[in-house]
Amino acid sequence: MKVWIFGLHGIVSTTAIVGAKAIEKGKAPKVGLVSELSHFKEELSETVPFEFEFGGVEIRETDKSVYETALHHWVLNQHFDKDILEETKDQTSKIKPKKGTALNCGNAIRELGRVEALEDSGLTLKEISEKIEADITDFADDETVAINVASTEPVIKYNEEYHGSLYGFEKMIKENKKEFASASMLYAYAALKNNIPYVNFTPSTGSSIPALKELAQKTNTPHAGNDGKTGETLAKTTIVPLFSYRNLKVLGWMGYNILGDLDGVVLNHTENKESKIISKDGVLEKVLGYSPYTITEINYFPPLQDNKTAFDFVHYEGFLGKKMKFYFIWDGIDAILAAPLVLDLARFALYAKKKQQAGVIKELAFFFKSPMDTNIYNTHEQFILLKEWFDSLRSRSDAGSNIGSRVWKQDGRGFAKTA
Repeated sequence: MKVWIFGLHGIVSTTAIVGAKAIEKGKAPKVGLVSELSHFKEELSETVPFEFEFGGVEIRETDKSVYETALHHWVLNQHFDKDILEETKDQTSKIKPKKGTALNCGNAIRELGRVEALEDSGLTLKEISEKIEADITDFADDETVAINVASTEPVIKYNEEYHGSLYGFEKMIKENKKEFASASMLYAYAALKNNIPYVNFTPSTGSSIPALKELAQKTNTPHAGNDGKTGETLAKTTIVPLFSYRNLKVLGWMGYNILGDLDGVVLNHTENKESKIISKDGVLEKVLGYSPYTITEINYFPPLQDNKTAFDFVHYEGFLGKKMKFYFIWDGIDAILAAPLVLDLARFALYAKKKQQAGVIKELAFFFKSPMDTNIYNTHEQFILLKEWFDSLRSRSDAGSNIGSRVWKQDGRGFAKTA
């Protein structure tokens, strides 16, 4: 399969690419890949084999190859054995990005240095959109998935006229209303317009607006997001159900996150940080069914580089009104946790397309902090939904299948099929 990555030079994308190539050459194990669990492995190996070709866009150092930027990240983080990087050099040296857009991505992106975005040459919104589309269609075939792993954008205020319908969105492009568009929207538009499954691994808007959901239905294209669940929030949505299962009342939850690297630089800006905090903070109410007092902090700590650390403090009430406390620390290399999910999501998204699924694939909620079109945030329930969805598609052959016309309704525990 082919994977087109928005944000090709980031540490998550370069780690995913190096890892995929290392696995293909038998130089690394498949640890960390959900798609390689026994429940999914056999079916996916037949329908979406673990074979990848990569391309994508970038707004920084667009003259460099994936090998060069992966080496830069490795020097700073040493997050895997360097032999793996050198073993895959022949493949990764051949992968170079096309130029992307930083439209309405905030000053934080510009401050990263050497930004070369499409809009910098005075292109209109229509011209930017056409260039993004031309690059992805030149690369793509029928087995291509697009994944956004670019830096977090500031929140884009919803506008009913331009975001509420496909007609309005295309009017926005035609009339060059740049203030209502963002890079992630334009990336999603280019992919969905051309029947390329789109995955938004970021908290940015992406395909979550009604206009692009309409486009996905029109072109019969699956899409999913938002914001990959890789660290503290993964732990949180797995631990929080414990309190519900035991009928313990969570009074307050404090999460303090520190991180370095470029992600930390970007999230050190208030306008970009807002998207991430909204995504991280909202899961408690969704899992518990009520809103405890919360504090969610994200601070830039340069020495950590890509090593993200979270300190969580939970104040809860038990039997006879007794108040008690629970603490945990999450420490992990973000790229090592996120990169395999990029590969997983590419395979699951292409599998969905092969099985004639269209629109939001809400059953992929397991992978996201802010999954679209579902209120299931409990990690345990999400994993059950993922398996049930996969099993329902596995039980049907592609030939003569009318699964694209079926409707799936969420019942809080699983999915019930209706004609």
